[in-house]
Amino acid sequence: MDAAQLPALMAFVSVARHGSFTRAAAETGVTASALSQNIRALETQLNVRLFNRTTRRVALTEAGAQFLARVQPALGELKAAFEALDETRDQPAGNLRINMPRVASELLVLPHLAEFTQRYPQIRLDLTLDDGWADVVGEGFDAGIRLGERVAQHMVAVPLGGAIRIAVAGSPAYFERYALPVTPGDLAAHDCLHYRFSTSGGIYRWEFASPDDPGRVFEVETRGSLVTNDLRTMVRAAEQGVGLLHVIDDYVREQLDDGRLVRVLDAWCPSFPGFYLYTASRAQMPLKLRVLIDFLKEKRAARQES
Repeated sequence: MDAAQLPALMAFVSVARHGSFTRAAAETGVTASALSQNIRALETQLNVRLFNRTTRRVALTEAGAQFLARVQPALGELKAAFEALDETRDQPAGNLRINMPRVASELLVLPHLAEFTQRYPQIRLDLTLDDGWADVVGEGFDAGIRLGERVAQHMVAVPLGGAIRIAVAGSPAYFERYALPVTPGDLAAHDCLHYRFSTSGGIYRWEFASPDDPGRVFEVETRGSLVTNDLRTMVRAAEQGVGLLHVIDDYVREQLDDGRLVRVLDAWCPSFPGFYLYTASRAQMPLKLRVLIDFLKEKRAARQES
């Protein structure tokens, strides 16, 4: 392989991962037209078409998919080699791509973003907020963050804190109009705020556990006048008395503490595995990823102690 082909190969992998010249250009920092020219030059050199292009999408050909399966691991090894050099200098550095849901970003990352970037100025964080499930290997991420119950068994998962709990809550103004629910079945008479997953379009279903049998988790059908894919909008609506919400209690800790929201059905709200950072199995985890894990665990521990 000619070393001069490396930029074209990296462009090929990026376009294949995103299925788009525009999104790949945003990731690589070059123009979409430059990427397209690199790919065409590579196809000419190889004498094979790697992508089928239409005005709406870019998709791998069969030959392109086979080529990607061989090229991607090789480029991954090159990336790991450069990361190993950084580690010998004890300098965490490089691009760190993390995929996480918005709630994890707001609870775990955003409050401490300035401190992390100041502590590790040579790390460039690339954060993708995605409420669906991410193929961290196939999509080129260094790691993902998800609730423990959603992490695939074959991944290496590192806990970022202990178990978390759900809170069902409404405003004092709401409870001036509605009686406090005593059991989840009482929610049939309440206006419940619903969260829609951005990726799948599905509606989050409210889960509860019996106080007498915490291991038996069940879902309750609820109705409501508002559906949103934004947690902040849902919380603001609850504060205004629009309806009840069902959310991780840490997300509304301030509102619960100052009385803007009142917690109900506490005995029926289960705890469940908290957030985990997960990645593909590696003999040596990159230093840049190790320091992020240690940093997030440090901040989570400090929050639990306060």
